[in-house]
Amino acid sequence: MRSRSNSGVRLDYYQRIVHRLILAHQEPVTGLFPASNVNSHAWIRDNVYCILAVWGLSMAYKKIADQDEDRAKCYELEQSCVKLMRGLLMAMMNQKDKVEKFKMTQSPYDSLHAKYSSKNGLPVVGDNEWGHLQIDAVSLYLLILAQMTASGLQIVFSLDEVSFIQNLVFYIESAYSIPDYGIWERGDKTNHGEPELNASSIGMAKAALEAMNELDLFGARGGPASVIHVLADEAHKCQAVLQSMLPRESNSKELDSGLLCVIGFPAFAVDDAQLIHNTKDAILSRLQGKYGCKRFLRDGYRTPKEDPSRLYYERWELRMFENIECEWPLFYCYLILFHAFQNDKRSVEEYASRLEKIMVRSEDGILLVPESYAVPQDLVGFEYQKPGSQVREVVGRCPFLWGQSLFILGRLLQEGFLAVGELDPLNRRLGAQKKPDVVVQVVIIAEDNEIRDKLAEHDLHVQTIAEVAPIEVQPARVLSHLYTYLGRNRKLGLSGRKSRDVGILSTSKLYSLKDRIFAFTPQFADLSRFYIASDNELMIDILKGEINFLKSAWDLLGRPLVTLVLKRIHLDQDKIPLAMIQTMRKLKSGYINGTRVMLGSLKDFLNTSAITDLSFLGSTEDGYPDRLHPDVQTYLDEHLLRSFSNRSTMSLRGGQLRPRTLRRRMSCKGAIKKTRSINVDSDNLGMEGPSPLTERRLSSIVPPPWLQANKQSHVSVFATTPEEGPANSPLHLGNELSIRENIYPVDPQHHSRSAIDRRSEFVRQQEMPKILIQRHRAETNFADTEVEELIAMLRETENLEEQGDILQYLVDTQGLDFNTGMLEEGRVVTVRDLLKGLYEKACQQKLWGLVRHTAGMLGKRVEDLAKAVTDLLVRQKQVTVGMPPNNEHTITAPLPEVELRQLIHDAYGDDESTAMLTQELMVYLAMFIRTEPQLFHEMLRLRVGLIIQVMAKELSRTLNCDGEAASEHLLNLSPFEMKNLLYHILSGKEFAVSSVARGNLSIVSCKSSRVSKKSQIGLGDPEGEDALIATIDDRQGQWLRRRRLDGALNRVPRDFYSRVWTVLEKCQGLAIEGRVLQQSLTQEMTPGELKFALEVETALNQIPQPEYRQLVVEALMVLTLVTEHNMVPTLGGIIYVEHLVHKANQLFLEDQRKVQGDATLCCAKIKDGKEQQQAASGMLLCGGAAYICQHLYDSAPSGSYGTMTYMSRAVALVLDCVPKHGEMECAIS
Repeated sequence: MRSRSNSGVRLDYYQRIVHRLILAHQEPVTGLFPASNVNSHAWIRDNVYCILAVWGLSMAYKKIADQDEDRAKCYELEQSCVKLMRGLLMAMMNQKDKVEKFKMTQSPYDSLHAKYSSKNGLPVVGDNEWGHLQIDAVSLYLLILAQMTASGLQIVFSLDEVSFIQNLVFYIESAYSIPDYGIWERGDKTNHGEPELNASSIGMAKAALEAMNELDLFGARGGPASVIHVLADEAHKCQAVLQSMLPRESNSKELDSGLLCVIGFPAFAVDDAQLIHNTKDAILSRLQGKYGCKRFLRDGYRTPKEDPSRLYYERWELRMFENIECEWPLFYCYLILFHAFQNDKRSVEEYASRLEKIMVRSEDGILLVPESYAVPQDLVGFEYQKPGSQVREVVGRCPFLWGQSLFILGRLLQEGFLAVGELDPLNRRLGAQKKPDVVVQVVIIAEDNEIRDKLAEHDLHVQTIAEVAPIEVQPARVLSHLYTYLGRNRKLGLSGRKSRDVGILSTSKLYSLKDRIFAFTPQFADLSRFYIASDNELMIDILKGEINFLKSAWDLLGRPLVTLVLKRIHLDQDKIPLAMIQTMRKLKSGYINGTRVMLGSLKDFLNTSAITDLSFLGSTEDGYPDRLHPDVQTYLDEHLLRSFSNRSTMSLRGGQLRPRTLRRRMSCKGAIKKTRSINVDSDNLGMEGPSPLTERRLSSIVPPPWLQANKQSHVSVFATTPEEGPANSPLHLGNELSIRENIYPVDPQHHSRSAIDRRSEFVRQQEMPKILIQRHRAETNFADTEVEELIAMLRETENLEEQGDILQYLVDTQGLDFNTGMLEEGRVVTVRDLLKGLYEKACQQKLWGLVRHTAGMLGKRVEDLAKAVTDLLVRQKQVTVGMPPNNEHTITAPLPEVELRQLIHDAYGDDESTAMLTQELMVYLAMFIRTEPQLFHEMLRLRVGLIIQVMAKELSRTLNCDGEAASEHLLNLSPFEMKNLLYHILSGKEFAVSSVARGNLSIVSCKSSRVSKKSQIGLGDPEGEDALIATIDDRQGQWLRRRRLDGALNRVPRDFYSRVWTVLEKCQGLAIEGRVLQQSLTQEMTPGELKFALEVETALNQIPQPEYRQLVVEALMVLTLVTEHNMVPTLGGIIYVEHLVHKANQLFLEDQRKVQGDATLCCAKIKDGKEQQQAASGMLLCGGAAYICQHLYDSAPSGSYGTMTYMSRAVALVLDCVPKHGEMECAIS
């Protein structure tokens, strides 16, 4: 018998335990572990966790292998790991068709199965009989596969398997936007089978993507063909969403102990040390018990109150599980590993001793980790009264192999057999350490010599595209096309990458392909994408944002490299725009917005940049790995010729002047303007409400033209002939009729109908004039002459606005595909072609109102619209489009591009400009939520329609103009100014508007009231006394404006929703605008649950006027104070929140009469007959919304005349439960 060192003896002891508890259960054929002796199903997740102990032990043996049999043991254990990982790989490869399908559909029914038969690796339940979509399980498999490969195990044997694993990477790369069933296989915690976005799945996917990137699956023996490629941006999107969610797990689970595997071993997915700390503390404070941690709040699994006869829970019964949820020792094992990796020995010992107390000893003295502990049936009552007081009993499997495996790993670490680095050969644990500052390299390249020389005049020396050879510069779309060849495999029927998106992290690398080197320009610089790309200032703004983003997000070897090409199309009247020159000078200085940058040429940066090999483009499957795939070869050859060449735009010149055109010109004027629908004039923002306003879109002043004597039969029915009004009369400034308009005066009762109703009604009313037109056509060939004249006019006019009106008219009457009879290079020219030409010219001339309108008519959509909406949704912000209250559509789940565009256009009816603006704003909101998420705190829904109205309202306030002019100004803002205005509204910063050249407006932040005096552009600058009035006036209306902004942005105070939950618990319901929040919601949902917040939010969104909504929020806050200070045991029946607000208004007006305040001029005035009539018709003198005095809206919340004071008095008067007599402590500060 040989002598063993103590460590050898101790390891042999662990080897026996591992053998008896774990390896004894491994199936000899497939290598998989069955769930238990009676259940032969093998779960991916449990299997991977089970094998970790075996892997850890094999590495411990490798270290002390001084004798042959230790080496043999080490090899034996390693091969068990390989056997299991390959068993799972085979089971998944049998479902390769699902992987291919899922890349397209992302449907739960097309997902890989979560469990297989341990006997033969085949499926055990149907696609729709189980919550199979569990992205965290596939991600965990890939992560551990990467770690084991890095530790030296050879798991993958062939290139076909490599391409399957590459496709598994595509399978998980959109994890940040795919709702799944998560680590507990439940989805929504009511267990009705609704998947949801889970932070634990996203975190695991992020870890797997990072671990797999540039990993050679054949280890040290592999070549370029066995390397896995991951687009860095996909992993970063997962990270951004994960950071926005933590410590929340999902919509229905406000916290989950499963997050321990994301913030610590094995995923290490969070880079922010503070966030790791907060998440761990939240779990310990709310879920930890004596016997481990609860999985999540109100988890009914295996509790005595659970009804074992059905899988799902009723919504009301979740409350029963509170405080009696099972506690799982498994989480103590995670916590031991978490602290071992943090090198915190004291905590490790603390949790190890806690764990030992609750482990079960088997007959032969081995310590076993049980699955969970439940409260015994007869002690439930006592546990409810005093949570954590009762002794619990073991339920479920014992040993629970998932926990047992992690326990053994923890032991090996504690006893020094393993170092933490060995369990993490890829060094993921170092992710949260501080990184050195990133230097961003920027290269500017001129399209041709002329532009190079223009830059040289400004002392900026750059190379042209031709001069940077042999490096080739291509747009991002080329890279995205090349990536579609990644992972293709004919034998397995796998088609490669589906997503077309390549982000800034991917274009900031150089790529080598055989002996060629490519640099790619970023995706945002691709001009063919959308009109916002033709606004230079906005592009520069985005560039600064992306450079800033690279500073925080870059974690690859080498420095990021941003390549930009300056083209002809960027020039402004043949000059390089000033903004660009300024930015380049800033870049040259070495710093821009606090980020270090270096401006240089491509060849200078070759050695310092990250270079990725595109070797996957070789024809490996045909046996020629060194030759390019033939399709790639032809694509590159074609593309090199045309990628940066310019297209010519169509010209509308030519044709001689005709005398009759003048008359015709008047008939289309203002056609575009009439399609607008932003409603600003009515004071009830968002409400086209009860007041008898005439709608501004309708030109009811003009008598319908067919009722006028038809003076000349060859003139269009819709022409305004010169005799009917001189060309410059006010009639022509937008009151002529285009066919689209509803020409009848409006009936006040039907005023707030939705635009869609209006359209249908208006189509009915159009029947009559159509008949007239038909008749004319029969008599004289009048319609054709009209079109010919219009087209002739189109050629003569230089003015793009006029061309726009004519084309709008042609589209209305003839349709987009109408043949205009013109020819361009032998091709027929349709109205659509003319519109395209106009759109391109308007982009060049920067006529933004026209650009937005023509883009809408051409049905263009923002390239990144679906992505932008997804960016907002995955950060738990819902989006609504359309104007409230009737036309608002809520988007709660990611939609395909086409459906989104349809939804937006349905919401705005005929108003193309606003529909376009909505798409544009969504893109800006997504930019902000990526770069400045703090702007969106305490906002759950972004109501784009209301935001547009508030933007117009703010412009009308600042410019001192009416609503019509304001919405005109709004639609003509350049994209950059639009984004700027949106930023000021989101951040609540004061701003002023200054006028720049060509009538464009620019938005400037106000630092003080002095600035605002100078930059208030009304009609001319206010001088002397007027200037004084302007500043005093600005002070008034401040609170009203703030409430209006907060209301439109749906902003609420901190912890508002969880505090409303406590109010709801004490009364039978809260009624808001006819919608009742029932007390039963508290039975189903926990206070911090996102689902609860959305319920409250939906009720508040019934209120159309933002400022009124804010007062309702304030009233709710007063109610929360009443409950928090326990003034009364219960608040009684259903509370009508609006009653409180109206009562407060009454009290306010009484006080105003006593002190002769401002409101005595309007609402507090002693009424005479005339005024009473007016009040009855729903108009307040001061224009306050919802019958509340404007001056109350404009009062500060605090102070003796503050809104909170009146609200609390109202609560005391309206609620019966508040004692009317006797002393009472006033706790409202």
